[in-house]
Amino acid sequence: MRRLEGKSALITGAARGIGAAFARAYAAEGATVAIGDIDMARAEATAAEIAGAYAVRLDVTDQASIEAGVAAVAERAGRLDILINNAAVFDAAPIVEITRESYERLFAINVAGTLFTLQAAARQLIAQGEGGKIINMASQAGRRGEALVAVYCATKAAVISITQSAGLDLIKHGINVNAIAPGVVEGEHWEGVDALFAKHENRPRGEKKRLVGEAVPYGRMGRAEDLTGIAIFLATSEADYIVAQTYNVDGGNWMS
Repeated sequence: MRRLEGKSALITGAARGIGAAFARAYAAEGATVAIGDIDMARAEATAAEIAGAYAVRLDVTDQASIEAGVAAVAERAGRLDILINNAAVFDAAPIVEITRESYERLFAINVAGTLFTLQAAARQLIAQGEGGKIINMASQAGRRGEALVAVYCATKAAVISITQSAGLDLIKHGINVNAIAPGVVEGEHWEGVDALFAKHENRPRGEKKRLVGEAVPYGRMGRAEDLTGIAIFLATSEADYIVAQTYNVDGGNWMS
């Protein structure tokens, strides 16, 4: 039997990248998967490529949208069993150039979006009375500061902390809350990341990406598929005794 057979999962920011890889992996394990995203055209296109997937509009900065998205999943699938809080954004700047606009956007999506989507999912899971799994996406950036990435690092540190607090609070309901901390992961988002470092470190385009890949002890940047194994495991009954933990999946970049 496939490990997630009959389970209903909601994945935010799943129209592309890591979220889409999670959706494919979950569907392959038997889950029905809601592709939650603010970009419905892309979400519907991704869902159309995955048997057992469907698109749900979900803006993690809008409370009404969060609640409607969770309700839509519960109505369509008959229940919710798993949430992956994947939606996030990145920015970089020296401390003296950080803007309130950037700060507020990153915290609204990466922290408040994670917290209030987790909250809505937890309320649904508690009402169902059968427990469930919530997986938050942290980052190696949440384990340490980085000179140009103060705000992003702070948001991912907050995700780790929320995971710990929510995990301790919700386990009494049989809800396991854990997190995954990727390192540097290949993908279309790295074009924007690389451009920011090229600007602030006066590097040619592509050099930062090459350097960070070479610095990974494993020998290369991560790929979205490198993260799917832990995402599946944490959603199964095999992980029932794992509470409030954050797992590094980063090729050896960080040890904790």
